[in-house]
Amino acid sequence: MIFPAADFLDLSRTDHASLFQDSAPAWEALKQIGNYLEHFLRPKMNGAILGAPFIGDRVTIGSGTVIENGATVIGPAWIGNNCRIRSGCYIRENVIVGHGVVLGNSCEFKNCVVFDDAQIPHFSYVGDSILGYKAHLAAGVILSNVRLDRQEISVRYQETKIPTGLRKFGAIVGDKVEIGCNSVISPGSIIGRSSLIYPLTHFSGVLEENTMLQNHQNLRTIPRHAIG
Repeated sequence: MIFPAADFLDLSRTDHASLFQDSAPAWEALKQIGNYLEHFLRPKMNGAILGAPFIGDRVTIGSGTVIENGATVIGPAWIGNNCRIRSGCYIRENVIVGHGVVLGNSCEFKNCVVFDDAQIPHFSYVGDSILGYKAHLAAGVILSNVRLDRQEISVRYQETKIPTGLRKFGAIVGDKVEIGCNSVISPGSIIGRSSLIYPLTHFSGVLEENTMLQNHQNLRTIPRHAIG
């Protein structure tokens, strides 16, 4: 399976669809972000600043976007219109953000593409990943992007492993995906459109679209004996 971007992402919901090639796996775009920004980024500030965030000199901020006090945008970064970059957000190098996006407190972003209306509001890490239209990461979701042995990342699909040529690759998160609190998505994972992952889940591999991934704990209650 090729895993083209159009199978997971509505390319009309980003101004940067040229990053994605029709016949190439979606993750190939991750290799192009740096060069794309080098050629097309034109730094400008059309948004509003609250207090004293840090904003680097290779950053574009669209109209209606608000950068709150305490946020850090190092760049190069391209942030669209009507976004909210909340206090404590840390945006590193090679980040592309669409329109109407929320990037929240204690979230870190690097080498990633975030499509329009996505929400990553609390305590998440998004590295070397692509998040689709209206994707939502609940509090504490981690898109892990490096293997423990630092080797090349493969996508595991059924009984095969597909090499990506990447040593850093988090996830492709399709349009309207919901990932529950404190879940960890392992490197090289692909989440199909409109799927839902329960909180506290560890997932690795390919999740088909319109799928609910449940994770039930084995809980039990026992009497508590009085102390003292």
